Amino acid sequence: MALDCFASLAMTTCVEGPSVIDHISVGVSDLDRAARFYETTLAALGLSRLVTRPATVGFGKSYPEFWINLRTGMPKIPPESGTHICLRARTSAEVDAFHAAALNAGGHSDGAPGLRPHDRVTYYAAFVLDPDGNRIEAVTFPQA
Repeated sequence: MALDCFASLAMTTCVEGPSVIDHISVGVSDLDRAARFYETTLAALGLSRLVTRPATVGFGKSYPEFWINLRTGMPKIPPESGTHICLRARTSAEVDAFHAAALNAGGHSDGAPGLRPHDRVTYYAAFVLDPDGNRIEAVTFPQA
């Protein structure tokens, strides 16, 4: 059994058992370019390339949790799509490193690293767009 502790919105408990989400995937138009981008960017969060197949690459810590899948001819994702994927960072320094790595690897900022106070929680996050327009966030919940 895994133990997942989180502080997301009003949830500040530890849950024993598997996470609700096992893995996620995003479409990319150029697998080699995206693999280079994600290898650099996800390394800041402790993820590495674990699986390489002809049309997909999986990243994770101990098993592939984040996949990129080749979609030949895929148009750039429009900013108004509303979709984003949020990955947990252990510290604000990891969030900063994630953002910097993404920009250095050809991504674009969609929200610089910083505190984001909301009505029920304050979190530290950064948002980036990968070369295809996928919106990826790194987040941590600093202790007061």
